[in-house]
Amino acid sequence: MTGAFRLPEGSWWDWEVLGWDAGRFRLAADSDLTYHHGLELIFHDPLFVRCPTAFQDPVFRSPTDTELAEVVWQFGGQPGVLVAFTADAGGRSAVDCLVAAERVEVVRGLVPRH
Repeated sequence: MTGAFRLPEGSWWDWEVLGWDAGRFRLAADSDLTYHHGLELIFHDPLFVRCPTAFQDPVFRSPTDTELAEVVWQFGGQPGVLVAFTADAGGRSAVDCLVAAERVEVVRGLVPRH
C-alpha cells in the first residue's frame, strides 16, 4: 500500500494500543476512550512498529522515502502495508509513527470498556 492511509469518517481523536502479539498489533480509537471505543485498526503479521502506547489527533500521511527504505532494509522487501502518521503523545513535539504489516483491517463498532 502506498500513499496516505485513510480512516473512515468519525471522531477518532483519542488512541491507544489495545493489544500486541506476534500475529496482531491492535489500535483502538474514539473521541474519548474512557467508556468505549468505536474503531480498531488491526495490523496482521506486524513486521515493524514505532508507536507510543497512547496518543491523540494523529495525522495519517504517506511514508517518507527514508521510512520506506528503513523497513525495506530491515526486512528485505516492501511490506503489504506501511502506515505512517504524526501524533501528539503528550511531549514537547509531535512524534512520527510507523507500522509495517502484511495487511490492515479496519473494524468499526462500539466496544464497551470496563
